[in-house]
Amino acid sequence: MLTNRLKEIVERSPVVRRDLEAVQCLGLPNWCIAAGYVRNRVWDELHGYAENTRLNDVDVLYFDPLELDERKDKLLEEILRRQIGGYHWSVKNQARMHRRNGHLPYESIEAAMLRWPETATAVGIALESGRRLRIISPHGLEDLFGLVIRRSPLFSDHEYFLTRVREKDWLTLWPRLKLVVE
Repeated sequence: MLTNRLKEIVERSPVVRRDLEAVQCLGLPNWCIAAGYVRNRVWDELHGYAENTRLNDVDVLYFDPLELDERKDKLLEEILRRQIGGYHWSVKNQARMHRRNGHLPYESIEAAMLRWPETATAVGIALESGRRLRIISPHGLEDLFGLVIRRSPLFSDHEYFLTRVREKDWLTLWPRLKLVVE
């Protein structure tokens, strides 16, 4: 089962545990660390890389429809930066991100992630009570583990998707990836 495989990959890393615990301590509702933080770790593992690929940022998502002020996100980023340096933390309340994206309001982080550019990027991890790992993957994990870059069905900007793949240079960083253009 791919969920168990993902759990095995991320649970082997004390750094991942440290980062998850730091975010958990913020007390955010419906949260996760997502996107490249998870995707890159899996693709590195599947390519047999001994070192993790450098992250551009660490995306922390949460969903709080009662607190839509972006200043809260900036404050949370600063708290995480002081706790754990070396990352560019990016904290975003998905309850307000629909405005930026021109969508109807999202109901959850999962609903927001469904609209991300790639299916393999729309994966997050969080700690539940009892420190058990929770996986959030609204498109499933098949593309992530199949090394497939595919545009998410609800993401309509095909050109932006292709530009993103090219600019991030994923096909060079992970040469076993397969780009699916539909």
